[in-house]
Formats: sequence, structure tokens, C-alpha cells
Amino acid sequence: MFVFVKKNFPSFFIVALLFLSACQGDLDFDRQLIVGAYTAPREALREINRAFEKKWQQEKKQSISIKASFLSSGAQSRAVKDGFGAQVVFLALDSDVERLVEAGLVDPQWRENTPHQGVLVESRVAFAVRAKNPKAIHDWSDLLKPGLTLVTPNPKTSGGAQWNVLAAYGAALRGHVHGFEATPQGAGNFLKVLLRQVLAMDKGARDSILSFERGLGDVALSYENEILTGQRYGKKYELVLPKSTMRIQNPVALVKANLKDPLQKELAQAYLAYLFSQEAQSIFAKHGFRPVLEGMKNKFSEAEDLFDISFFGGWSKATRDFFAKGGIFVKASEGARTDF
Repeated sequence: MFVFVKKNFPSFFIVALLFLSACQGDLDFDRQLIVGAYTAPREALREINRAFEKKWQQEKKQSISIKASFLSSGAQSRAVKDGFGAQVVFLALDSDVERLVEAGLVDPQWRENTPHQGVLVESRVAFAVRAKNPKAIHDWSDLLKPGLTLVTPNPKTSGGAQWNVLAAYGAALRGHVHGFEATPQGAGNFLKVLLRQVLAMDKGARDSILSFERGLGDVALSYENEILTGQRYGKKYELVLPKSTMRIQNPVALVKANLKDPLQKELAQAYLAYLFSQEAQSIFAKHGFRPVLEGMKNKFSEAEDLFDISFFGGWSKATRDFFAKGGIFVKASEGARTDF
């Protein structure tokens, strides 16, 4: 199967120039805050930011501006590391936050200093299928049907893609993919065969689902919330939650090094606290994310077999084992004769 990758990676300088140009009209605000986010929560975060601006104006009698930049998680993390001045990051993977810890920008104790150990929202790895599910896709093994084509983001740039890879491998390793042994070799073989079905890889989760919406592929491997967001905006595709899948946990953290004064720090801390409020979590839920607050989790159906990153020993180990040179994903992609 032919696989292509879109390599339109924005540099930090282009991102900064475009972002600053967009902010030129905001000079009259008393305070400003910049959020560096991955692509999936765009609509939810914009709504939340407007609500927080209004709340601050009412309570503090100050006008503020919350601006957000949206890139694939890895690209956003690297942009902040290279000098993009976001004071808050909301990313797809813990490892993208840890990159900023290693750069001295985020407090090493960011999990302990953030509600819910830094997990802002959850999602699940799921499938988007065409209306009425014409290919009868119900579980992982169905993705291997002859002639079926998939779209998924690129693990080199997208956190969503890494979740997808781990979910597929994990489901097989846990014995939930018919026809493959529940062993590392069997799971690796499944991943290799699955990659042969991939038609296109985009740089981010949002780009990938947009390609699917334009008619590319029979199935999109994606965040559950991306699929629900598309449905909310009238897209005619359906969500399939496989029997075994992965709990996606998306982290948020303050970029301590970019908080230049006490007033800015006060604003950032208040914003962070608001993200975990019932009001903000309800907005996230409206846009397809699973809230982390107790009592708000019951509206979503659940997979029979659910596992998280701890199944792979945490993100540091998973990154080494799967995505580093000679890793499981790298070997599987080479075996599938794809070109990443």
C-alpha cells in the first residue's frame, strides 16, 4: 500500500510571526496569556478561553486576552522549547511536556503541582467509518480486510498517531485481535500487517481526520473526541469503539520559565484552575472529550478491555521501545515496506 506523509512542518519562526500578527489587535488588554496546544482541542479551547475571559472581566474588572496556538503535539512542544513564549501547554503526550522539563522550561514536579496529576481530559483510540458502516468494521481484525484503506497521523509528529500505534499493538498483545498470538511477536506482526493498509499519514490528528472527511480512506484511526467533534458539525461518519483500546490522557502544564511577573503567574494559575472546573470540563465534554471530574464520566460508553500507558511502562519506555531507532514501530513500518 502506498503511504505518503505531508511534510509541511512550520518552523518556530513562522509560527511566532503568524501568532504575533494575529495578536496585533490585542494591545489594549490589561493582561495576556498564550496557550500552546495540540490540534484536537481547538474548538473546545476557544470556547473555554472566551468563557474564562468573560469570567475574569466580571470578577476582576480587568480585560484579558487568552490566545491559543494549535500545532501537532510534537511540533508545539518543539516550538516552545525553541522560544515560542506560551505560558501554558496542553499537549497530547506526557513526553512532549517532559521535553520542556528537560529544557528547564517546565517544573519537574508539574504533575504533582497540577490537579489530577496533570491530566486535563481523556479520550479513547477509536475508528471513524463511513456512514452506515459499509465495510462492517467492528474491531481491530476487521481493519485487515482485503482492499480496505486507513488514514492515521504520522507518529514522528503526532501524539495521536503514537496513541494509535500503542493501542493496536496493545490490543493484539492482550489477545483481542483474532488471528494473531498474544505475544510480542504476534502483536508486532499485526502492527506490520495493519500498516500495509495505511493510505496516508498527516502531520497531526486534526489533519488526518480532515483527510478522511475529504474522502480519503475507508477508516480513520483517531481520537474518539475528533470523531465526535466531526459528527457534532454534521459530518456523515460513524464512531466504532473497539473491544480493546487505549485510554488517552492529555496533559496540561504551566511553562514556568515564560511566566515573567507575579501578575502573569496569577493569571496563568487561575486559568489552569479554571480548566479543571465543572464549567470548563462540561465544555470539553460537549466537544467529545471525556472529563476527568468524578460524576461527569458516565455519558460515554466504555471498551470491554481498557488499558493505559502504564501497560507499556510509561511514556519514556514506550518511546524508546516503539519509536526510537530499531523500535517496534520502526521495525513494523520497515516490514510493511512503507516510507515514513
